[in-house]
Amino acid sequence: VLASGPFLLSSGLCLGHVPAQRGPLPKPSLQALPSSLVPLEKPVTLRCQGPPGVDLYRLEKLSSSRYQDQAVLFIPAMKRSLAGRYRCSYQNGSLWSLPSDQLELVATGVFAKPSLSAQPGPAVSSGGDVTLQCQTRYGFDQFALYKEGDPAPYKNPERWYRASFPIITVTAAHSGTYRCYSFSSRDPYLWSAPSDPLELMVTGRLVLNSWPQVICPPRQSAGITGGSSTPGLKPASHLSLPKFPETSRSITASPKEPGSPAGPARQHYTMGNLVRICLGAAILILLAGFLAEDWHSRRKRLRHRVRAVQRPLPPLPPT
Repeated sequence: VLASGPFLLSSGLCLGHVPAQRGPLPKPSLQALPSSLVPLEKPVTLRCQGPPGVDLYRLEKLSSSRYQDQAVLFIPAMKRSLAGRYRCSYQNGSLWSLPSDQLELVATGVFAKPSLSAQPGPAVSSGGDVTLQCQTRYGFDQFALYKEGDPAPYKNPERWYRASFPIITVTAAHSGTYRCYSFSSRDPYLWSAPSDPLELMVTGRLVLNSWPQVICPPRQSAGITGGSSTPGLKPASHLSLPKFPETSRSITASPKEPGSPAGPARQHYTMGNLVRICLGAAILILLAGFLAEDWHSRRKRLRHRVRAVQRPLPPLPPT
């Protein structure tokens, strides 16, 4: 019992200085400054960031045996051989942390730049649709669209020499400067030079299904005479009704006798014609609206793509 006393005491002190670790250490973060898209011969810095008091950092390039036990890797001039996937981790005592998320370091400017265009145009109304099309003269099967300010590009695989990036229901957040790149899936980290910048402008709101209002005159049993207006009925300034010749105001050819019922009959007949004309105009406007809505929905469907002749990849420039 006496011999076990100092052992228990020393074990307590040991546990007090080195607390038990439950589970692996949290993973660090890895970032490329100023960007993970690096033009050839331009500098870039890889930085691994963990918690304070880290004993050792390890930064490694995947699919190779190269690594370094440092938190920062400075590349003074980007080379094709340095492009690829990177990750890092750190060590505290005898424990290693989880690896960071993989960082894809891309070398740009390896191939000639593609062209970027907007269909139907770079100015689009809010709520409308626009398609950004990236095109190259070589047979690349991968394309990427990059918007200034976004953390990562949007990738779109294709089989031939162009790719489309449709943007449905455009908002003000889609406005900005865009560039696109082309590359091959066989060398996914060797990209072309960026295309010329395209400025996408989002204008005022696009209003759909807005039908013009048609105001029909109410039925009146009296007060309509040849050339006089109906008391209490305000004319609709935005509705232009067809004008009848002056002879159409007088329906009967015989003079009206006092007390004859032909006067109220003519009034009801004239008002019935106006109501029919108003209903006909409303039906025509409704049909035109249906046609416009059908045309707008057809625009969103993908057009039939004609398969083009496959083009060869350009040769890599000499080292």
